[in-house]
Amino acid sequence: MGRTGSTRRTFVVGAAAASGAVALGTGTAASAAPAQGRQQAVAVLGGGVAGLTAAHELAERGFAVTVYERRALGGKARSMDVPDSAKGSRKPLPAEHGFRFIPGIYHNLPDTMRRIPFPGNAGGVWDNLIAPKEMMFARNNGREDLRIPIPGEKEPAELTLDDIRRALTGLLETGFHLPLHEIAYFVNRAVVFLTSCDARRNSTWEATPWWTFVRAGQMSREYQRILAVGVTRNIVATKAEEASTRTVGTLGEAFVFNALGRGADGPPDRILNAPTNEAWIDPWVAHLTSLGVEFRIGWTVHEVRLGGDGRVSEAVIEDADGVRRSITADHYVSAMPVEHARRTWSAGLRAADPQLARCDKLQTDWMTGLQFYLTETPPVVQGHFNCIDSPWSLTAIAQARHWPGRDFAADYGDGVAKECLSVDISEWDKPGVLYGKTAKQCTREEVAREVWAQLKDALNDTGKTVLRDGTLHSWFLDPGVDGIGTPHPTNQDELLIHPVGTLHNRPSARTTVPNFFLSGDYVAVDIDLATMEGANASARQAVNALLDQAGSSAPRCTVTPLFRPPELESLKRHDHFRFKAGLPNAFDLG
Repeated sequence: MGRTGSTRRTFVVGAAAASGAVALGTGTAASAAPAQGRQQAVAVLGGGVAGLTAAHELAERGFAVTVYERRALGGKARSMDVPDSAKGSRKPLPAEHGFRFIPGIYHNLPDTMRRIPFPGNAGGVWDNLIAPKEMMFARNNGREDLRIPIPGEKEPAELTLDDIRRALTGLLETGFHLPLHEIAYFVNRAVVFLTSCDARRNSTWEATPWWTFVRAGQMSREYQRILAVGVTRNIVATKAEEASTRTVGTLGEAFVFNALGRGADGPPDRILNAPTNEAWIDPWVAHLTSLGVEFRIGWTVHEVRLGGDGRVSEAVIEDADGVRRSITADHYVSAMPVEHARRTWSAGLRAADPQLARCDKLQTDWMTGLQFYLTETPPVVQGHFNCIDSPWSLTAIAQARHWPGRDFAADYGDGVAKECLSVDISEWDKPGVLYGKTAKQCTREEVAREVWAQLKDALNDTGKTVLRDGTLHSWFLDPGVDGIGTPHPTNQDELLIHPVGTLHNRPSARTTVPNFFLSGDYVAVDIDLATMEGANASARQAVNALLDQAGSSAPRCTVTPLFRPPELESLKRHDHFRFKAGLPNAFDLG
């Protein structure tokens, strides 16, 4: 097997990562700070989707913004170059932390994308989104794989509860071939959640694992793999046995209405038409630079300190040369993932706002990408596929076939690789099929071999050879993963997960410290999930809180909530009275 794995950290350093004085700039901007008569400075700590969104919104409103990022702009959303893979005039092979997925239920992130200029695109980088035609549940042991067409955009239509019930039943009957009594039961559970009031969702269903809610333990293996495990992996990238029903159900509800043409920005599944940095991140950084945003790349935040006046007084940051500095600003936006951010909150800062301590209870887990570069385009589904029987819960997509206008072999690598098969590994703690070891116990080479074997088990078992060993050119495992195969594996980029009770530990964007704000997918926003949409929405909330604190007259950011189907509101109101009376949902058959 070819090997292109790497463990070393790489930095994206360019003109945007200019050096210079660490004090943030000053100037004039009446909209930002009419009372002070000067441009207020903001330190954005973290350069992922949350940090770039905050910088975007603040720069448009006249603030002087500096973004501090420890590794590379774009965070977990970025693509990256495979080291030493380019030959001739070609670009390096593109790699990533995990494949991008921007469904139609997102509204805030697409709004930002429309405001990022891109040559030839009237709708900015949003025009770089395309919709795959189908998805697939790939099954092992010779069972037929389940290919499901993905509906395009439809004209919105008002739907009755019976319409929704029939649509779900029809989908499950034609797409999954499950026993009819199990389909009927699952549809009933869906109806129970759809008609549950907010109070029931936030208490009862937040405390109930999805596995329990859908009674997976009492159902067939197919039901368990598709409607319990498969749904949670594909929709919310979390574990059915642990994830709260509120989280899974809320996102499931949004996807159902997205598929039915209600409340969506676009089709249920959208991907970028090029590597992420080319299609989105690089144009975004260029646009922010044109707005005056400054970037410090390779700068690691160590501590955010509280002053005697109850405000953040400074942030201690190690620069790209390894020198620790204290930087000051009028306002600070913490935009790092929670597992990194909470390590930087000083004892004084934590004492000033109890919600920061609650963030210690938030949990993260490994979900990391591996790319295989192939010398031919395999005959896989045109869209994402979920290997529902794979021990490591693999999901994947053949990307290059979705990049129109690009000749992968001519544009990237050495001219031999024609396709990039991007795989997400969601389960790192269960034994695999080759070595009997967990992914964390395997070496990088063993992980690649194991994932390839599990993909073949799912795709090559129905009389055709989809993946052939002879087509494997090379592979690349996210360099944030380190130390696997040793007693102390680490991952720089973990994913927030949503076991029961998580909702009550998520903080607000506004803290009790007047000049300190939180942004990231762990912050309490309407989309209760670790997503780019959550990161974007939380950044908008943080900016609005900052504008209030700064006394700014600039317009507030629009924060669009998840779609609430109006045709179900009366049923939810009825359920609210039943909940207050201690009664179950009217449709709940147990």
